[in-house]
Amino acid sequence: MRVLFRKSYKQDIRLFRDRTQAFWYLLFLCIALAAPLFLDGYFLDELSFVYIYAIAGLGLMILTGFSGQVSFGQAAFVAIGAYAHTILLSRYGVPWILSLPLAALITGLVGLAIGRMHGLYLAIATLSIAIVTERLIGGGGDFTGGHRGLPVPGIDIFGIAIDQSWKTYLLNLALFVGAILMTRNLLRTRSGRALIAIRDSEVSARSLGTNVAFYKAYAFFLSAVFAGLAGGLLAHAFYYITPETFGMGESIRLLLMIVVGGIGTIHGAIFGAFFIVLLPTVLSWVKVLLPGAIATSGGFDSLAFGMILLGFILFEPDGLYGRWVKIHHYFNVFPMYKRRSFQRQKTFLKTERLK
Repeated sequence: MRVLFRKSYKQDIRLFRDRTQAFWYLLFLCIALAAPLFLDGYFLDELSFVYIYAIAGLGLMILTGFSGQVSFGQAAFVAIGAYAHTILLSRYGVPWILSLPLAALITGLVGLAIGRMHGLYLAIATLSIAIVTERLIGGGGDFTGGHRGLPVPGIDIFGIAIDQSWKTYLLNLALFVGAILMTRNLLRTRSGRALIAIRDSEVSARSLGTNVAFYKAYAFFLSAVFAGLAGGLLAHAFYYITPETFGMGESIRLLLMIVVGGIGTIHGAIFGAFFIVLLPTVLSWVKVLLPGAIATSGGFDSLAFGMILLGFILFEPDGLYGRWVKIHHYFNVFPMYKRRSFQRQKTFLKTERLK
């Protein structure tokens, strides 16, 4: 077992914990960059979906995992990003390199308007926007394509057409790595620490001078920007978008992703993205083993999502990444491992209960 002693504040906020961790991350990045050399188009497309969902998951993680706010309508922000990007590209001829950040910014501003709410009102507002957005896009007529949907133009960056799986894969990988670095850097700043302080104890954060209302709106803005970015990329992955693509089911999938992956961690968004992309394949295998009446019932997928979410909340609230950390710790300290090594935090947070 290796123990790290941090002797300064700079050591506590550096990008990597130590050289060993930096080596492993760089090795994973090299493998990811080399993936087009040994994987075919199908697997590259699947990995592209993982990267896109991980970007959306990082946004939801900033909101729910780091600042402690709840959103039941994150798919609505993904939809706004997807439609804004597609409309800017196809109707106004905006170059792709400008259209994607503009769509993310538009989505962020919509999120900022909702981020002024808090508590139960915020949960209801996000639930409402998920329903309203789908209806508004569906009733948008020719501008949004209505329920018929919109075809998504191809990607063209400075005259270079991104029209093959390996090119799309590398583009999504670059944006995915950029989103991780942005999130990691956010957590190293005063703003990131303020978000975590608000999540752990809003009363304590306010007593230390933190502008709680500002940072909550800031978290919602960032979360919506990430969702808008993922929406623009998802539109290209689908080639054709309809309002039903981003309904309540998609919001539940995004929430399931961060809970199953490990809420409150960057790794959790990545683990959850792998899980959510692979889950339909696993469910199709399970359906083969079940009686036909159950496998073909319309609500089977929703029931499976709900059961998985409930199971993780009850038995493994730290998610897949939390389980990975426990396994890693077990082999590090074997045979001295004790189950009580990992206990849920926040037991010291009594401040709200004393009000």
